[in-house]
Amino acid sequence: MRRIRAAVVGAATLSLALTATACGGGSAGGSGSNSEPGTLTYWASNQGASIEVDKKVLQPELDKFEKETGIKVKLEVVPWSDLLNRILTATTSGQGPDVLNIGNTWSASLQSSGALLPWDTKNFEAIGGKDRFVESALGSTGVSGQDPAAVPLYSMAYALYYNKKMFRDAGVEKPPTTWDELVTTGKRLSKDGKGAIGVEGSNLSNNIHQVFVLGKQHGADFFTPDGKADFTSDGAVAAVKQYVDLMAADKIVAPGNAEYAQNQSLSDFAKDRTAMVLWQTASATFEAQGMNDDEWGVAAAPVQSGAPGSGRSTNSMVAGINMAVFKNTRNTDSALKFVKFMTGDAEQKILNTAYGSIPPVKAAQQDPAFDTPALAVLRDTLATSASALPQVPEESQFETVVGTAVKELFADAAAGRPVTTASVRAKLEKAQQQMPKK
Repeated sequence: MRRIRAAVVGAATLSLALTATACGGGSAGGSGSNSEPGTLTYWASNQGASIEVDKKVLQPELDKFEKETGIKVKLEVVPWSDLLNRILTATTSGQGPDVLNIGNTWSASLQSSGALLPWDTKNFEAIGGKDRFVESALGSTGVSGQDPAAVPLYSMAYALYYNKKMFRDAGVEKPPTTWDELVTTGKRLSKDGKGAIGVEGSNLSNNIHQVFVLGKQHGADFFTPDGKADFTSDGAVAAVKQYVDLMAADKIVAPGNAEYAQNQSLSDFAKDRTAMVLWQTASATFEAQGMNDDEWGVAAAPVQSGAPGSGRSTNSMVAGINMAVFKNTRNTDSALKFVKFMTGDAEQKILNTAYGSIPPVKAAQQDPAFDTPALAVLRDTLATSASALPQVPEESQFETVVGTAVKELFADAAAGRPVTTASVRAKLEKAQQQMPKK
């Protein structure tokens, strides 16, 4: 997800919301009808530096859509801190939008609610066909073997951003490619009160993204093939410990980062306080922070050894934003027309350029606008070395309970308390106990 926020929902509350009978849609009543075709309500996620920035990006495009189709779109940009709770409320109350953005990691959880329009062959054909979309982006649209719950809108991947001035000042010539190199380089960069790499220790979603990737590199998925939580495997424990050890053992993350949850690591980076950060499509945020493009560089995120690829060489989760339609909207045809417009080749170029993301639509992705050095790294990562988070109904609970475990371990590290394999395993055992039983 772009502009990551910890959308924290208690596991019990979330489970209740997702198992309730959904009756959502643009207004109460109806069942996929077209009785109100002239107006749509749209909840957009906060992609830009602020909600006002998003309105400036989106409103001209919505006006264009209205001019082309006669369909008016009422826009609300919803902060990430509120979005998941707003969606869950809408799935049970029936008082939601017609069309909405969702973090792609929520697709399977929201799919299980039954509130979202399934993207079957007919619905995909209405927007130009499923084969228009990049395969990796489609991998985060719902449970495998079921019709997707959403379609990709913006694609992102993690990369290693590095501050060129801080690298020059430390005599570091190139960014690290492996975790061992990152630690070695980081110790050269950690001086004069400045940190080598920033983390968001209290940002549950970001914690999950990082330990999921490290888990893949250690041969762990956090869920068994049949969807059961598997948080205490040796690989999962090793992944979490390696991530927290950047602060606890390696001392290349400043202790204050344990409390970061609102993109403070990006601010530190832009202000020459931190030399590196692992982030999704960060260029627009750096620009908003007053940083020029020539002041930072971007490289593929580290692996344990060798080069990025699939399996144990995975170096990013498939990040991004999906677009969904409430199943019981009274504006089905209009909603499909709007999704077709937003995922059209021309609009994909406009929107993804504005947000510094990668189009999940194949034709748009090949546009020269997305062949810049920074975006090429992200595009190649999505194509060759990114993996989708587990597409299981309990994915949101996973983000909450394991993300919290990592947060607590960072707090221990910041306070000088030892972070051991045993303490990591104990935190993950506690998290697993909080998951629904299968």
